[in-house]
Amino acid sequence: MKTIFYALLTTVVFSACQGNKENAATYSPRVLTATEKFNYYPETRGDTLALITAEGDKKAAEEATEVFSVKYKDTVIQIQTNPADKASAIGKFSTAEYVNTQKTTLLVQIADNSGLEAPVYLISIADKKPEVISLYRASKGKNDKVYTKGIIKTGRDGYLVNNDFFVTNVNAKVFLIKRQNEDERIQGEFMLKSPDKQTLAFLCEKSFFQVHYPTGKVFDQALKTIPTAKGNELFVWIQENYKWDRDKEGISHLIPSDNDKIVDLKSFK
Repeated sequence: MKTIFYALLTTVVFSACQGNKENAATYSPRVLTATEKFNYYPETRGDTLALITAEGDKKAAEEATEVFSVKYKDTVIQIQTNPADKASAIGKFSTAEYVNTQKTTLLVQIADNSGLEAPVYLISIADKKPEVISLYRASKGKNDKVYTKGIIKTGRDGYLVNNDFFVTNVNAKVFLIKRQNEDERIQGEFMLKSPDKQTLAFLCEKSFFQVHYPTGKVFDQALKTIPTAKGNELFVWIQENYKWDRDKEGISHLIPSDNDKIVDLKSFK
């Protein structure tokens, strides 16, 4: 009798463990090759992406780093980071941000402790199915390690990804950022947005390289002098020496100040 009881108990425990095991699905990311919009409207309740706190690895736990997983209905989404290796599937993210109000698109960055900047992806619902989009462009820039910074929030309107993509955070539209040189990502530090939030200014070695991301038009403004200031002092130096101006098409550019007037700091945010 005891043998039968223990056998039944073991079966119940095993079934419970099986029932608690989460379903997982692995997706191979596709490449973003042009400006796209990922603003899917769910037709039924639950046709959205759920963001849940996940258990990180030992190192992440020691550093108190929050880790996330993404679920679609009852299935955890994993991303195959290496197209040639099915074992490269990862479903834990160090950063995860909804980029549309419908909560059908997430901007995520892989949780990775390798010391390198981890890959960034979009997870989005399309036709009631998840898809994954890679936000990566090959680059041969000599200072790529310096300027590859993952996801940078640029205010309430969106995110800059590795100087190569701009993602709006209301309607999940992704823009390719035009490069100075096609073979390398912008070799400069993102510094400012224009007052209308549409021109991004990067401080490069000898110029302010500026991109009007909605149109892809660029403007390269040579530096008056090479700044030596850092941090807030650099921001003050820019404020004292440059101002925003509009061309005939209404596109904003950062240009040298032609007088001694200090531009209102608010116009640089």
